[in-house]
Amino acid sequence: MKKIVDTWYGDTVISWLKPFSALFGFVSRIRRKSYTSGSKKIYRAGVPLIVVGNISVGGTGKTPLIVYLARQLLYAGFRPGIVSRGYGSKAPSYPFHVLKDSPVKHSGDEALLIARNTECPVVIDADRTAAVKSLEQHYDCNVILSDDGMQHYAMARNIEIAVLDGRRGFGNGELLPAGPLREKPERLDEVDYIICNGESSLSFKQPAYVMTLKPRHLCHLLSGEIFPMPHVIEEMAKSREADAGGDKSVPKHKVHAIAGIGNPERFFSSLCDCGFDIISHVFDDHHAYTLEDINFDDDHEVIMTEKDAVKCMDFARKIDWYLRVDAVIDEEFIESLLSKLKTFSIEI
Repeated sequence: MKKIVDTWYGDTVISWLKPFSALFGFVSRIRRKSYTSGSKKIYRAGVPLIVVGNISVGGTGKTPLIVYLARQLLYAGFRPGIVSRGYGSKAPSYPFHVLKDSPVKHSGDEALLIARNTECPVVIDADRTAAVKSLEQHYDCNVILSDDGMQHYAMARNIEIAVLDGRRGFGNGELLPAGPLREKPERLDEVDYIICNGESSLSFKQPAYVMTLKPRHLCHLLSGEIFPMPHVIEEMAKSREADAGGDKSVPKHKVHAIAGIGNPERFFSSLCDCGFDIISHVFDDHHAYTLEDINFDDDHEVIMTEKDAVKCMDFARKIDWYLRVDAVIDEEFIESLLSKLKTFSIEI
């Protein structure tokens, strides 16, 4: 899989895949037209629905953005609910209501992470419409966030937010399977907002805002203790200096860094920027971890993403940590979004 992704985000195109990409694009356009023309039924929720999605596969930062939006909406007095596909989940039945203590095998990693980091109800179903209906039936929500679902046209949406990896952009610009795109870049002309995860050199017709994922804490898997990043880095540096007899030129703290996410390099760069000397280990997105995956023949600490951590809790050790990051976006974005939401009739 990694070789395919490297090709997608490189300068080359596997030529024999291009006819399949053309077929994919044709089928996608026909499918979308069947909804926009009215030949297929679209479900419209009783409250405003915000889709947070993308036009490419792979990690763009949707999950931390969903958490950020949920917190901002709560702070503004809204009652948000969240729907998601629940990728990798094997729930007893669907729609499935995700709680903070739901087994990760039932919820999938991203939905559980969202439930644990927000005070919002979370419902998963590959059929987003079914998830929305269940959310409306069981909870008193006045706005709904859809984690992904930009191409789920059976679900009406009031606001679309597209998330883009600022560094990787559109990759080689090809549709699946020759490239990473689900839809052509022109689709972004129709959305309400574009969020670039990191600076981008691309230009857009729609409002575009830069999102950064700021490391906040190192969290210990076993104890749940939280250590603010500047503090824990300083303490590690002092410890290294003490071990080296006060020599401030001692090497950086070496750790194993593991990532089973769409763009692991972003996570590895964050750890390096925090002052760690990393030994990187890449796994497929949504990888189902076992102890053997994170068991290395040394005593170096292991630092993983929070998305990976929810799948490693059952066999966590003293050396296992995860990095918690928060999305940071210009306040102008949330002010604009809240202003747009107020144009709908919402009881707060």
